[in-house]
Amino acid sequence: MSSTTTVVSPQQEQSVLAALRSPRRLRTEVLAGLVVALALIPEAISFSIIAGVDPRVGLFASFTMAVTIAIVGGRPAMISAATGAVALVVAPLVDSHGLDYLIAAVILAGVFQMLLGGLGVAKLMRFIPRSVMVGFVNALAILIFSAQLPHLIGVPWLVYPMVAIGIAIIVFMPRMTTVIPAPLVAIVLLTAVTIAASLSVPNVGDEGELPDSLPAWLIPDVPFTWDTLTIIAPYAFTMALVGLLESLMTAKFVDDITDTHSDKSREAVGQGVANIVTGFFGGMGGCAMIGQTMINVKSSGARTRISTLLAGVFLLILVVGLGDVVALIPMAALVAVMIMVSVGTFDWHSINPKTLRRMPKSEITVMLATVVVTVVTHNLAYGVIVGVITAMVLFARRVAHLTEVVDVAHPDDDTRVYAVRGELFFASSNDLVYQFDYVGDPRNVVIDMSDSHIWDASTVATLDAITTKYAAKGKTATIVGLNDSSAQRHERLSGHLSGAH
Repeated sequence: MSSTTTVVSPQQEQSVLAALRSPRRLRTEVLAGLVVALALIPEAISFSIIAGVDPRVGLFASFTMAVTIAIVGGRPAMISAATGAVALVVAPLVDSHGLDYLIAAVILAGVFQMLLGGLGVAKLMRFIPRSVMVGFVNALAILIFSAQLPHLIGVPWLVYPMVAIGIAIIVFMPRMTTVIPAPLVAIVLLTAVTIAASLSVPNVGDEGELPDSLPAWLIPDVPFTWDTLTIIAPYAFTMALVGLLESLMTAKFVDDITDTHSDKSREAVGQGVANIVTGFFGGMGGCAMIGQTMINVKSSGARTRISTLLAGVFLLILVVGLGDVVALIPMAALVAVMIMVSVGTFDWHSINPKTLRRMPKSEITVMLATVVVTVVTHNLAYGVIVGVITAMVLFARRVAHLTEVVDVAHPDDDTRVYAVRGELFFASSNDLVYQFDYVGDPRNVVIDMSDSHIWDASTVATLDAITTKYAAKGKTATIVGLNDSSAQRHERLSGHLSGAH
């Protein structure tokens, strides 16, 4: 008698129907959604405080973002909710113009995101180097950990052993069983001990007032004028870019963890739809959250849209229907969960001495630039942008030094042949004009470019300058060996660039 084991592919794991047919998978998705919902509550409240709005604005945003993106998003199991990056962007608007202008900005940001998604902005992800991705992940881990420090400073001494116990549960329980997510066990157990022993420690209720009613549909009370648009548009566009960048980077990270591919364009459009829905329900907007996504995907093992949907549903049930109970959850339990999330998020291999010795200094520089800027500004978008720019500059500098001009032949007394080798663009071709002996060369000069490629107009202008310099000396310079693409660019632009002669 033999038994067979069904092998499930990573793509099949993302199927909602397959999860609904499997009690084991469905249980994983349901419990993961519950853990994420519990972790979302203090985060949403704290981000509301950063933005300068009532905690209910952040909590309702987390509910509507999670539920909507579960349906329209392109990355299954990724969690979207109110985030700190968005809170930092909109805080000045709330301070100067109030909540209604914030809601209008959130709706407009959603429209911008849908437009950018439709225009294919997600394809730009291919230009983000791996070193920036590593820096992004490491910076997120540091920010997640640093966000827990206020809950560990100036608190009753009981908080510290409770956090230690929570971490121990999360670390050791998976070695015994994975039936129930370890973070959920830690939260439930520490909450039960706190209530049973009447321990006086900070809890969720101390973070802010929980709502006691459902979110309602509303239209922002702002004048529909050009002046209003000029006020909210800069904030909305910044929010749209920050939200898309963080969401697409997180989606790529989840792709790597789950060995699956996600539809980034659909995710970009979905983020826009989610923000529009959130705005009309009075939420502060948001984007993907890597911390909660890590809890969902890595700690709890969720893979489908079910967990994302239930995270939002459970969040609403917990804060509206069970607010009195949720308020009693000790912050120590949630801090323990988030500390382990930060530990699991950090790419420890990237700072291993052996890895650092092998890694080119330019790659390390890009990673550090991304981490430092992100941590200092608390803005992931700034860190990624600086990281990409640093990578581009260092790459251009490195490639520029790979270009060379070699004297290869003297067919006769009146002819000299030069070979130009390497990729020619603005950084590498600027010095090309100084690599030839205009005075000492014979009357005929052949510049063989069989081993090079012209990438831009700067190179064509440089080649024009070279031939002009030879002509001024009464000599002829002939360019040969251009590949088809380079020849077309040279023919189209040569002699038509100002400053070339």
